[in-house]
Amino acid sequence: MHSILKLFALDSLKSPGGLKIMTKENFDLETKNQLKILNELSTIFKNENLDFWLRGGWAIDFILGKVTRIHSDIDLCTWITNREKIEHTLIHAGFKEDPVNEPFRNRQSDFVKENVYISICYLTYDRNNNLILNELPEWVWREESLSPKIYHLHGITAKTIHPKQLLEEKKIYREIGRPHRKKDEESMRILRQILAEYE
Repeated sequence: MHSILKLFALDSLKSPGGLKIMTKENFDLETKNQLKILNELSTIFKNENLDFWLRGGWAIDFILGKVTRIHSDIDLCTWITNREKIEHTLIHAGFKEDPVNEPFRNRQSDFVKENVYISICYLTYDRNNNLILNELPEWVWREESLSPKIYHLHGITAKTIHPKQLLEEKKIYREIGRPHRKKDEESMRILRQILAEYE
């Protein structure tokens, strides 16, 4: 693996191909289960008075207000100070911990429930007040990354990482040699369209 890729990457799951637009009528079982788990996660974070922001494909779908394709997992971010509380709460709610490889253990936790995989990455500020992934000072996030805007999708509410940061992440992965994925190119195209209209 490219040395810089080791620094920037999260411990990722394999992703399916396909960019089929999903409607309520043609949701597959996996998508239905993920929406159910998204609703549960949103409720848990709200009840615990903890902030979270969606990232990855589900973030794009919430911004658009529609499910655009099948997703392999749910990616979200929260503060490192929330880690102990959210891990305990999720386990109590029936989520099973999915072991994370050693280089990534201080920056993310993975869980699975009803065959839905959830990856939580942890954010903090460095000594210069830059927003970063915990213990990953090499990757400084944009100041506006943590958007306060609340989105709604199929009755679920969530905030997302700002589209500029979502696009920048895709560009970084491409620049450091992450294997090409058709869905990444499509996501970048959609994010550019979103940013052209973003307020």
